[in-house]
Amino acid sequence: MATVTASHVTKIYGEDTVALNDVSFEIPDGEFVILLGPSGAGKSTLLRILNGLTQPTEGTLSIGGEEVTGTRSDISMVFQMHYLVESMSAYRNSLTGALNRTETVESVLARYDDKDKEMALNALDTVGLLEEADQRAGSMSGGQQQRVGIARALTQDPGLLLADEPVASLDPRAAQEVMQYLKNAATERNLTSIVSLHQVNIAREFGDRFIGLRGGEVVFDGGKDELTMDVVDRIYYGEDDNADHGVEHIAGD
Repeated sequence: MATVTASHVTKIYGEDTVALNDVSFEIPDGEFVILLGPSGAGKSTLLRILNGLTQPTEGTLSIGGEEVTGTRSDISMVFQMHYLVESMSAYRNSLTGALNRTETVESVLARYDDKDKEMALNALDTVGLLEEADQRAGSMSGGQQQRVGIARALTQDPGLLLADEPVASLDPRAAQEVMQYLKNAATERNLTSIVSLHQVNIAREFGDRFIGLRGGEVVFDGGKDELTMDVVDRIYYGEDDNADHGVEHIAGD
């Protein structure tokens, strides 16, 4: 089970830079949640705490009832920059996801068993790239490379899937395609997923639930029907500055 619970999470950098301020929420197992908010809202900091890369200053964040105190093999990450080894094939890149759940010696020697290999191929099939498994990653399009990044994360066999602006560098068509594969993968595997996005139009198409952050605080938590233009303006511009803004502008942010 990968129920995610944040309880009064605050993160302060230095003496007075507040990245997150008293953030609380619960995400049930299998839910696909999208984080929205302007740059500096605290989205990446929240993902880093979830991934065990940094610790909250106050409060706790737990996954499956266990407090996150460091990196865990059951949490995988899809990055904005896919960080593939371009000289390796899509299959070999996907297979590296198994390194995060193998023994130390095996990881150093990059030994993979038949189960790992099968999982890597299944992951590529999930993102529509099985026929391109032998293609060198460096020769793929940006959208294909990001799909390989998703396959690598799936090969890790996570209970929680995180994605930090996974389509920010893609054109609209490729972005929609990548998000469709990401959502399909999460649905097929009943993966609890938390995805940070700027593009509200894409977010509305694929999200089950939306958490809006502004100034390190949760200013919205709800479903698609509740994510109105006024709410989007409040997330991105604040309650007192929404008269001249709209979703259309944010959708291209």
